[in-house]
Amino acid sequence: MNTPSAAPSSPAPAAPATASMPTAGVPAAGGPRRRGSLGPVGLVLAGGISVQFGGALAVTLMPRVGALGVVTLRLLVAAIVLLAVCRPKVRGHSRADWGTVVVFGVTMAAMNGLFYQSVARIPLGPAVTLEVLGPLALSVLASRRAVNLVWAGLALCGVFLLGGGGFSSLDPTGVAFALGAGAMWAAYIIFSARTGRRFPQADGLALAMVVAAVAFLPLGIVESGSKLLVPTTVALGAAVAVLSSVLPYTLELLALRRLPASTFAIMMSLEPAVAATAGFLVLNQALSATEALAIALVIAASMGAVRTQVGRGKAKGLEGELGTGG
Repeated sequence: MNTPSAAPSSPAPAAPATASMPTAGVPAAGGPRRRGSLGPVGLVLAGGISVQFGGALAVTLMPRVGALGVVTLRLLVAAIVLLAVCRPKVRGHSRADWGTVVVFGVTMAAMNGLFYQSVARIPLGPAVTLEVLGPLALSVLASRRAVNLVWAGLALCGVFLLGGGGFSSLDPTGVAFALGAGAMWAAYIIFSARTGRRFPQADGLALAMVVAAVAFLPLGIVESGSKLLVPTTVALGAAVAVLSSVLPYTLELLALRRLPASTFAIMMSLEPAVAATAGFLVLNQALSATEALAIALVIAASMGAVRTQVGRGKAKGLEGELGTGG
């Protein structure tokens, strides 16, 4: 991870690697610049696969401890793992730094809580489909290029197709929870980037995860009580935590160092496709022809966003400047 001064203060296109990642030791040659542009794309994809398969596993755990209990285990285990691995420094940070990490932590807690309340009421695929509307809205608001609106629109078509063309048959409370999770997901993208600029390595993520775990613990205790201490449940909760929190959040925090928020948000449109795959493999949820078409649309949108981002990064490299969009 880079220092706060190494990251842009607003969503920016992928710049030459030596400017955006000075601690990574990436040479300034033209070839590695392209690889630097592709690097964060791979991180985002890996994080998406991890989080959706973790979500499918979490659905199987809900009968044991309920939705709030699953979130509590996920956040607690993730916080412990990140604290042990990162050993973040708690001194030397400004009040603004702590304010950012606290808001980031509360956002993560709300995003997780709302999402699992949703999947407790509606299927995983539609829940993720509705949730991804938050990042898509962010991509439209953050983008300053018309072509990104095209990719967002294409992804949006796929999102609604994946939901079967409409959501009237779904539980309204579950739909509301999913939409709320989407709003928190958009906020997560923003505050993840801000936290990454203010804290070295993954220190900010580890501290924010502690905030999220502490904030959610009372809710989990009220709903699940001693069920949270059953060894098998703890083991499954730990697996959910690693797949759904530790790996994806770390990978996405790294990716946001070199991707603008708009491109990152459009790439999140892949989440319904990955969720549908995880639902099929883990929960035996088959895909229809319409859902397959939806997957093709969201993948096409993500590929278009990536191609736009890589091409723009090459153009900026030739100009030798750091842009902030436009």
